[in-house]
This record gives sequence, structure tokens and C-alpha cells, in this order.
Amino acid sequence: MKSTLSYKNIWRVSLPIILSFVAENIVNVTDTAFLGRLGTVELGAAGNAGIFFFVMLEVGLGFSIGSQIIIGRRNGERNYHKIGGLIHQAFIILLPLALLLFLFVQYFSPILFEQLTRSNEIAEASIIFLKYRSYGIFFAFCNFIFISFYTGITSTRVLTLSTFIQAGVNVILDYALIFGHFGFPELGIKGAAIASVIAEAAALTFFILYSTKTISREKYNLFKHISIEWSLIKKLLNLSTPIIFQYFMAVSAWLAFFMIIEQIGEKELAISHIIRSIYMVLMIPLFGFSSATSTLVSNTIGEGKPHKVAQLVKRIVLLCLACTLLFIPFILTLGNEIVGIYTTSIELIEGSQFVLYIISASILLFCIAYIHFSAVIGTGKTIAALIIEMSSISIYLIAAYLLAIVWKMDLHIVWCSEFIYFSIMGMLAILYLKFGNWKSAIV
Repeated sequence: MKSTLSYKNIWRVSLPIILSFVAENIVNVTDTAFLGRLGTVELGAAGNAGIFFFVMLEVGLGFSIGSQIIIGRRNGERNYHKIGGLIHQAFIILLPLALLLFLFVQYFSPILFEQLTRSNEIAEASIIFLKYRSYGIFFAFCNFIFISFYTGITSTRVLTLSTFIQAGVNVILDYALIFGHFGFPELGIKGAAIASVIAEAAALTFFILYSTKTISREKYNLFKHISIEWSLIKKLLNLSTPIIFQYFMAVSAWLAFFMIIEQIGEKELAISHIIRSIYMVLMIPLFGFSSATSTLVSNTIGEGKPHKVAQLVKRIVLLCLACTLLFIPFILTLGNEIVGIYTTSIELIEGSQFVLYIISASILLFCIAYIHFSAVIGTGKTIAALIIEMSSISIYLIAAYLLAIVWKMDLHIVWCSEFIYFSIMGMLAILYLKFGNWKSAIV
């Protein structure tokens, strides 16, 4: 096995994940840009509904991260034959869960959006979007399981291929279905939702074909003698449940933040969703390195080297900061041009500038905080990670509410609440890694 601690190995595992986030952000940028051409209502509605849908997806994603940690530990221990059973139980748990969440989105999300959204137009468009987008939850959950497997065994190149396939299908169908090109009907916001579902199905098809052709079923005991193993299910649930709540809370906080912004006005909401799209581009290196962090920390502990985790995390932070810094000069010098990709409105372009400066600074703090936080998850101490997230989010949302609603500050000042969130998260994660009892955690 290659040295887990080396910069080369960190980069080997992280780069394909980073490239997969590049592809995901191509989807994010094109969705926002295309819908921005339709109008502020469509942009705001798809943005809020999209975040709400991702809240549902976080349940599956959190479970898959828990699976990934255990797979990483078994991979580090070289207990490869135990990995297949983990994958089987993940499917057994996530597919019924996907059905429950699908029904929830179909029947209860309209009630929520009607109650929580001030603008009737945004509420109606959000409900239409979710009606079609919710079908993708089945494909997405299956994709999460494949991603946890390949990330856990540090074979991440396939993630780049699958995500670029998903991105390519999504971009082409977005263009065709939103605007009615290539002989397709002009469906507007409905077309964006349908395009995303088909793209997720394409990615799943690729995963199945690739795994069938390249993965040794014997080595990993994969898709052989599939049965319910209650001891494994219990282990997965014990480790994953705090991560599910943590991911659920993190994206719910984003949804709550944008609901707060929506109370200010439709223009501010449209600006914030444009900023969110640009923010996600800035986060590409961070999300890639953070996913690698959890896996590499788990593998390192599995190799019997918990004392090397601090060195590993430091190296990942340095790589993450170096990669993120490459993006910031473009944001600072070409801000108007970048926002112009999403909208032709001078009002929205001018209103975005100060917020761009805020996120350019906050992303550096985010790198430090989130890599350390991902290391806490990688140790298997997921309850500690949940407590850190809960503490950070609570103060973050209180700050955002006070700034936006009580004190009625300008939009860029409201976005400064990001600094509060990352500062608390980073401080608590660093303290836990330094003083917490995680080195002997059994996974």
C-alpha cells in the first residue's frame, strides 16, 4: 500500500474527487446561469427547492460517509473480504429510505413551501421543481453507495468519470429542456429538474457497468451471498446516524439562511443564489480534500498509526489552501464578468460585488476548519462531529437572523455570518483532535 501520509498519495486520492466536484459545479453553474435567464423567480425558486432537495439527499450522503469510514478502516487493515457485506447492507437500508423520502417530498414539501415562502410565485415554482426532481433520489442514493466504496478503498479515479458523464448529460438536457432546443418541448424550471434526474440515472448506469467489468468480486466478497446482517446494520447505523444528522443540519442551515434572505427580498435572494453558485466553485478543492481527509484518516488509523493523523491533516490543509488560493484572484479581479455569466441584470451584478469579497476571504477560513472537521469524522467519533456541527450552526443562524431581520443590515454584512460559523467549527474540531479520546475508537 502506498504511504498514506505522503503528499503524492494525498494528491492521488484527492485529485479525482476534486475533478468530480469540478463536473458537479459545471452542473451547478449551468443550472443557475440557464435559470437566471428565465428570471429572478425561477432562479430563486430552483435555488431554494434545490437546497431543500439536498437536505433530503444528505440523509443518504451521511449514511454513505459512515459506510466510507468503515470501508476505509477495513481497507487499511487489509480486511478486504469484509467490505462487500458493508455494501450489501448499505443498499438494504438506503433503498427503502429513499422511498420514504420520495413520498415525503411529493406530499409534504408543498405544504412547507406554502408556509415558509413569502412570495407565492417562488412557492409555486419551487413545488413544480420538487415534483419532478424528487424522482432522482433513488438514483442518487445508489450512486452514494458506489462513491463510498470507491473512496473507501482509495480508488477514486472512477468518480471523475462518473461525474463528468453526469455533468455532460445534465448540461445538454438542461439546454434542451429548459429552452426547448433540439426538438424538445420548452419546459422551463420543470426541464431543469427532469434533466438532473436523467443525469443521475446515467451516472448509476456507468457505475454498474464499470464495477461489473473492473472490480474483483472475490477480493471484496461483493454481490455474493447477499443477506441481511443485523450486526453490520447496527454498526453502520451507530456510526452513520450522527453523520446523517450532521449533514442534514448543515444543509438545513443553508436552507434556513436562504429563507432568511428571502424575507429581505427577491433581488437579495437571487443575488445570494448566484453567490452560492460561485461559492461552490471556490469550494471545489475543499470538498475534494475533505472527502479524502475522512478516508485517509480512517485508513491511517486502520494501519495502526493514529499518532500520524496530525501530520496528515496538516499536509492536507496546506494542499487545500494552496489550491483554493488559485481561484481567488479571478474572483477579485473579474467579479462583474463572473456574475455576468448568471444574469444580464446590472442591479444583480452590482449587488453581488461586496458579497464576492466576503466569500473570497471566508473560504480560506473554511479550508482550515472543514479539513479538521472532516478528520474528526474520519476518526469514527461521529457524535463529537455532530456536537461540533450543532454548536456552530446554532450560533451561525442566530447571527444571520439578527443581522438580516432584527438589525436589517446590508446583504454583504449578513453574509459575514459565514466567518462566525467557520471560526467556531474550526476551533472546536482542532481542540477535539488535540485533546479528545479518539485514537482508540473501534470502527
